[in-house]
Amino acid sequence: MIEDRVATEADVVTKLSRESVAATVAELTDMITAKGMRLFAVIDQAAEARQAGLTLRETVLVIFGSPQAGTPVMAASPLAALDLPLKVLIWADEGQAKVSCYAPAALAASHHLTAELAASLAGINAVTDALGASWRPDPGSVKARA
Repeated sequence: MIEDRVATEADVVTKLSRESVAATVAELTDMITAKGMRLFAVIDQAAEARQAGLTLRETVLVIFGSPQAGTPVMAASPLAALDLPLKVLIWADEGQAKVSCYAPAALAASHHLTAELAASLAGINAVTDALGASWRPDPGSVKARA
């Protein structure tokens, strides 16, 4: 029997950006394309909410990845397609831009991936780590303290 597993906030890595939401989105998308990854979508969820007559804090979802890295993961674990391509959420919290994503280790564990396939998901770390100077850990994030 396969154990049911629900993602928790402990599976999420959140970092603070020294930049605005818009500047962080621009820097992240530039980095994704510079690293040769594919930028699938940038969804401005706050803009979509406005079009529906609703209010939402600045919230932008960036979806990206590499078919060369993701395809073997999905071939081994078809339900991994629910989590791929990779996603980074950039959002405002009381005037502070935050950047959140699922920890690659959590994704790998939830899909029972081998170490080799799990390494394919580490691309999200390369992108977020490359932002280096603009990051500082969110003291409220469990993963940021680890």
